[in-house]
Amino acid sequence: MRLPWRRGERASSLDLLVVGLGNPGREYADNRHNVGRMVVDELARRHGASWRSKFSGHLAELRLDGHRVALLKPETYMNESGRAVNAAARFYKLEPDAILVVHDEGDFELGRLQARKGGGLAGHNGLRSIAQHLKTQDFLRMRIGVGRPERGDPRPLADYVLSDFTPDQDRDAIVQRAADAVETLDAEGLERAQTRFN
Repeated sequence: MRLPWRRGERASSLDLLVVGLGNPGREYADNRHNVGRMVVDELARRHGASWRSKFSGHLAELRLDGHRVALLKPETYMNESGRAVNAAARFYKLEPDAILVVHDEGDFELGRLQARKGGGLAGHNGLRSIAQHLKTQDFLRMRIGVGRPERGDPRPLADYVLSDFTPDQDRDAIVQRAADAVETLDAEGLERAQTRFN
């Protein structure tokens, strides 16, 4: 079954690759920068998918709304994410519009979501690495707002995103809503996801 927003015949056996960006390691697990990894973990949990080591990362395969979907958490650091994504894209013979990268966005207020295709890299090292390896910026993105340091907080944005969500920021609600958005994009297409969540 082809996704409604994909045109033409698919050479790939996979409908969608969902990449959750972040840094590996327990010390980074709750960082704002790792919200993409949290979302793919939530999708795996919801659908009973199990992780295995592949493509310099962890991979889980599942069915969503009749579509074959793979979840990928690169186990390289953020600035080398493209290695894992490119390896998976080549293995599954994926076009860029079948790759959805879920990542933190410091320019968005906390919890704001934006689904889009293509666009700039906004200084995000994970996106830059993926664009370099895929040789295009025309992959799908799910941007998740993590906000910026509040007035009086002297930390630069890079330090802020590498710190943990605070209890009052309701990280779990943000992750749940972003996972809902990914499911909607898979089932109904990019435009419907944009209408409901952007």
